[in-house]
Amino acid sequence: MLTRPNILLILADQLPAAALRAYGHPVVRSPRLDALAAAGVRFDQAYTNCPLSAPARATLCTGRLSGKLGVYDNAVEFGASVPTFAHHLRGAGYATLAAGKMHFVGPDQLHGFERRLTTDIFPSSFAWTPDWRGGACPNPGSSAAQLRQSGPCTWSDALRYDEEVQFRTLEALRELAGRRGRRQPFLLCASFTHPHQPLTITRRWWDLYEDAAIDAPAAPAVPLEQMHPFDRWIQIHHQVDRYPPSDDDVARSRRAYYGMVSCVDDKVGALRDELARLGLANNTVVIFSAGHGEMLGEHGMWFERTCFDRAVRVPLLAAGPGLPAGRVVDATVSLADLFPSILELAGMPKEMWNSEELDGRSIAPLMRGSDAETDRPAVIDYLGEGTCQPVRAVVRERLKYIHVHGEAPRLFDLASDPLERADRSRDPAYAARRDALARLALVGWDGEAVCRRVLRSQQDRLRIHPALQRGRVESWDAAPHFDPAQQYCR
Repeated sequence: MLTRPNILLILADQLPAAALRAYGHPVVRSPRLDALAAAGVRFDQAYTNCPLSAPARATLCTGRLSGKLGVYDNAVEFGASVPTFAHHLRGAGYATLAAGKMHFVGPDQLHGFERRLTTDIFPSSFAWTPDWRGGACPNPGSSAAQLRQSGPCTWSDALRYDEEVQFRTLEALRELAGRRGRRQPFLLCASFTHPHQPLTITRRWWDLYEDAAIDAPAAPAVPLEQMHPFDRWIQIHHQVDRYPPSDDDVARSRRAYYGMVSCVDDKVGALRDELARLGLANNTVVIFSAGHGEMLGEHGMWFERTCFDRAVRVPLLAAGPGLPAGRVVDATVSLADLFPSILELAGMPKEMWNSEELDGRSIAPLMRGSDAETDRPAVIDYLGEGTCQPVRAVVRERLKYIHVHGEAPRLFDLASDPLERADRSRDPAYAARRDALARLALVGWDGEAVCRRVLRSQQDRLRIHPALQRGRVESWDAAPHFDPAQQYCR
């Protein structure tokens, strides 16, 4: 038996904590994730550090905020010189493999992993570069118009992709267990694209909710003109103003989404079953989380890109050797904390990876049963498409402060107002706590300077991308290679 545990990191894409039965959802059926929560530790206040895929994953892999990395949106190069947990564990003797959506942009598609077992589902180029100079502008690719087609489907690219992710992950587990897994610990990341728009799912999962009472959004829609400018920009970006969904669209979209969650739940169960079958379960830490959440009609909003809890509060479950079963942690944590936590769980000495540049702190002690740290903030940046100005939010002790450069701040008391309907930023009773969170949010952060850096990055990429499409085009997309000379009965 290995003394250093294996790490199986499983990620969903747009999955808020509130959309799982383990976190109290009354309708969603997620028995395998419920079982994972019961077998280990559930973090009730876990947050992404950006409600957008590529920046969130860059932060998860490095423990550094995406704004510091320069990974502002879904089309920014993730620098090859930034150490990830895969670099550290690989250097310490771990096998490091990844299957599925990593959303790495740029020539380095490995970032410390020895192998990518699948390509990515989205482009690794600068093709999706936004342009803040145009102000609030619609994005047909993320349009609410697609909600009119929500419902059952025969098949989709997303379903095909996640089938490959599951197959390659299971294949890797068998290889690791059979050929070298007993001698070498592994870090294996399985990252599914579900749940994600378009909200369509096969009949198996759609029919699972045939008799379910599909709940309506709990937070009512707000007229566009009454929204905070940031949320108004995002609504325009998602074209909710042009294509407002009907009640039937909302119900079908939520039902299809719940089917997507159940589909991912089933795949998580299959991976855990295989760990047990291969005799790896007793020495493997399984961590499950998501890149960010999904609004799913709350406040009349859809998809991600905003700072409401439905878009930024994510599930975080961990089970394995040394982790107590049934433990619930209420401390605020974030995806940035996973970088140091994974390294500590793997037994790496802190002096080998600890750095003043890290924005995350290890939550391995919280996983193991310590209650020593409770006052840890989660910092959220949004510098991607849809907004017109830099956004920074801080969550600490059930208060959320949201700063949008050049606009009025917002403050929500998540304990008394979990639906985030009452802005407390001007309430005298909250003034001291508001000011403390504002200082925490803005220390070392200059919105004007951030805006200049983002605009410069966007303009550079908008020049580079068209040039790279002329003449001989070299793709950065991950291209997994499987040598037939090493397969089967050679």
